[in-house]
Amino acid sequence: MAPVRRRPNAARQSQRVAFRQTDPGSPRAYDPRWAESFACVRDLVVGALGAGHAVWHVGSTAVPGMIAKPVIDADLLVPDVLDERAWLPKLEAVGFRLVFRDVIAGAAHRQLTLGNPDTNLHVWQPEAVEPQRHRLFAEWLRSRPEDRQAFADAKAEAVSADKGVRYNDAKAAVVCDIYEQAFASEPNHSHDAHPRP
Repeated sequence: MAPVRRRPNAARQSQRVAFRQTDPGSPRAYDPRWAESFACVRDLVVGALGAGHAVWHVGSTAVPGMIAKPVIDADLLVPDVLDERAWLPKLEAVGFRLVFRDVIAGAAHRQLTLGNPDTNLHVWQPEAVEPQRHRLFAEWLRSRPEDRQAFADAKAEAVSADKGVRYNDAKAAVVCDIYEQAFASEPNHSHDAHPRP
């Protein structure tokens, strides 16, 4: 896999087209009901778009034992992200709102939110690398308590970081370190290591 090249989250704001329906709040202890919330999101997406669309639970709420903001992160694959007429109106009809149009890791990406349950829905094409990374990251954290703790500590520090630093930027260094370990151990992908200096 290609190295993770993080750009500051603040720089991404120029691609924002709307704001989320519900404030994400602060990180909290893992809640087993997050799995049920994801199931509701998955059913809503499949009901809107039809069977055959891959939807995965990713992010911290997909990792039992991980502290997280109470927001479900989900990845959705569609045949053509740029053909918004084929999928966006159907998702908007069931309550999703488009908030970002951008490119991440070289792939077109759309981010939608939902108010209840509070959700970030990331829309990609099947060949996009980033959703593969998301699944690998969650699987890695599920099986490695020491990295879960390191990530939890980074989240706690990010919450108390200088107000001029965005939450995602404050925890980015630890995220990149964990990705490097996960990519290096992934047998199905070659990886050119890029540890932080």
